[in-house]
Amino acid sequence: MLREIVKIDEEKCNGCGLCVPNCHEGALQIIDGKAVLISDLLCDGLGACVGHCPEDAITIEKREAEAYDEVKVMADMVTKTQNVVIAHLKHLKDHNETAYLKQGIKYLHDNKKGIKFNIDEIVEAVEGNNNKKQNMEQNLHIAPMHEHGGGGCPGSRTMAFSGPAETQAPSVIQPSQLSHWPIQLHLIHPGASHFVKSDLLIAADCTAFSLGNFHTDFLKGRKLVIACPKLDSNKDVYIEKVSRLIDESQVNTITVMIMEVPCCGGLLQIVQAGASRAKRKVPVKAVTIGIRGEVLQEEWV
Repeated sequence: MLREIVKIDEEKCNGCGLCVPNCHEGALQIIDGKAVLISDLLCDGLGACVGHCPEDAITIEKREAEAYDEVKVMADMVTKTQNVVIAHLKHLKDHNETAYLKQGIKYLHDNKKGIKFNIDEIVEAVEGNNNKKQNMEQNLHIAPMHEHGGGGCPGSRTMAFSGPAETQAPSVIQPSQLSHWPIQLHLIHPGASHFVKSDLLIAADCTAFSLGNFHTDFLKGRKLVIACPKLDSNKDVYIEKVSRLIDESQVNTITVMIMEVPCCGGLLQIVQAGASRAKRKVPVKAVTIGIRGEVLQEEWV
């Protein structure tokens, strides 16, 4: 299996931390003064962190890689520091990768004679409550291996929830508030007349499907552009187009609508990068939508 994986040169890394907020999967952390890839499982290889390293310590390596194996990952982790091991296991726990977490803990106990760290301290730090070791080993709920959500990204983790109860009120057709076409950011022309002096809504693809009143509460009165920061390619073009929308079409405001999952935050970063390149300055509002369709946050950034 050919994969693109982040590689960190520890000698070049100065621990500045600029790469960390640009890892949408949370797979990079600064530990003991160095950037560390704590989760090969959750690294998507997109390389959003690379351009933010002033020391050129981060590169993307394309190589043949086996399917994810927590035992092999732990064998590598224990060659680093105790804090790295703790960060790796906590990351698995935080992302509900309970099957892999159990494997990691089991590896520590099975190999404790050859491991230089205090295993009880590691388990205590990961569990984070009283009677930690017992809870970790006995009360950990283990999900089937195939249910980890297709790779570990919080945005692709499998979940099921019920919608609101159906009412007996007659259905009413709600008119669309969409006023132009195309709307995909790769396809739009930044100089199109409908964008001129408009209030712009740049929405992540999933938001309209999650937010029941998307058209009435957010699209109405705005011009729409959609994009996916995780799956779309050639996002440098997106930055350029946002800059041109600001300078050429002179949009009045930009509302960026994203989902609550970490990978979606890349869309706001794209807009902010485009705005920083533009000669004009426009107000930008970030709206975060929960996966259940609720508005979690609205703020000017």
